[in-house]
Amino acid sequence: MIVRAYRDAFGLDLQRLVHEDMARNFSAYPNRWGLAGPNASIDHRRVPNLRTFFRRQGAELPIEVNASAHQDGDLVSVKLPGNLDHIMIVAGRDDSGQTLAVHNIGQGAQLEPVLFAFPHTGHFRFPPPGG
Repeated sequence: MIVRAYRDAFGLDLQRLVHEDMARNFSAYPNRWGLAGPNASIDHRRVPNLRTFFRRQGAELPIEVNASAHQDGDLVSVKLPGNLDHIMIVAGRDDSGQTLAVHNIGQGAQLEPVLFAFPHTGHFRFPPPGG
């Protein structure tokens, strides 16, 4: 979902950008999957790889669990139950003022007030201002 959103919103091919950075700097990325090298078909779907990519691009922000620290378009990675990595895009506020996020947990893209429903593991603004 993140890759499609970046293609649509910014004309950026995040799949290609992540793969190219991993090809040049494979040892800088997590090696949880026992791979000998990058895989352009899957690497961009793995949240730990995305977190590493965004950090390497200077897009990391402090993790703060308050709405004022988040702008529309920010990316937030979280831990779901079962220790599963997940990522979402901040996407405005609902009528009651709750911060909304677009994410996909197997049911297609959903816009829901879940930004603070899970422990945060990363906060990113990409492309970073001036980037």
